[in-house]
Amino acid sequence: MIIDFHTHAFPDAIAAKAIPALAKDGNVTAHTQGTTDSLLTSMNKAGINASVICSIATRPSQFDPILRWSSSIQSSRLIPLPSIHPADADPVAKVFQIKEAGFSGIKMHPYYQDFFLCEERLTPLYSALSEAGLLLVVHCGYDIAFPRTRRSDPAQILALQQRFPDLKLITTHFGGWDVWNEVEETLIGKEIYMEISFALAYLSANQALRMFKNHPAKYLLFGSDSPWDDQSTALQRLKQLPISDDLLKGITGENAVRVLQRQLI
Repeated sequence: MIIDFHTHAFPDAIAAKAIPALAKDGNVTAHTQGTTDSLLTSMNKAGINASVICSIATRPSQFDPILRWSSSIQSSRLIPLPSIHPADADPVAKVFQIKEAGFSGIKMHPYYQDFFLCEERLTPLYSALSEAGLLLVVHCGYDIAFPRTRRSDPAQILALQQRFPDLKLITTHFGGWDVWNEVEETLIGKEIYMEISFALAYLSANQALRMFKNHPAKYLLFGSDSPWDDQSTALQRLKQLPISDDLLKGITGENAVRVLQRQLI
């Protein structure tokens, strides 16, 4: 069982416009067309059993369409995470609507949603997520398409975890994209979930191995950030590192099954 904990896909009509625009903004190459069909094709090629699809509501009004689309695509192989915008008029109600609909959690992105991780206005949302037992997958570190504002850095991640110890927080990009020295100083070794998308291509092998070695093994998750990295290539980067078979199995699947708390075929 191999699970990619960080992918993106859109409804077909939206993907046709969104993928070229996002690729241009970030000066990156898309490795799928951004549709669920193209994601499944990529998964089949890579030998990936299931992918978590991370949606981002860039406006509060996008909550309902994202929720409907997520409901229409979810399967044993596609695991959508809807999204709540921080400016939503009633984020607490939205949390329990997502739980009632059977989803595992939500995705948020400080840059595309214009917030800072530890803003006081997010307290009701974080409290509701904690109460509902839902995951919060959040973009961490800088973003390749935005100016380097510190919206979700390791210090804020640690503060959030300490303030909301029951929040099921999943940090992306190995704890923070392009702030990995800070991740090592502040987060590595603590019981904080980290998925590793878009990180191994930038980290030295020595630093990556050190981070893997010094972090609790059950808190590590494989992710590719498809379509912004090729799933097969991302998986091979991980497999080429001299880590134990047990650690590899945990990162690529066993930890995700436990975190998602769902039966996967």
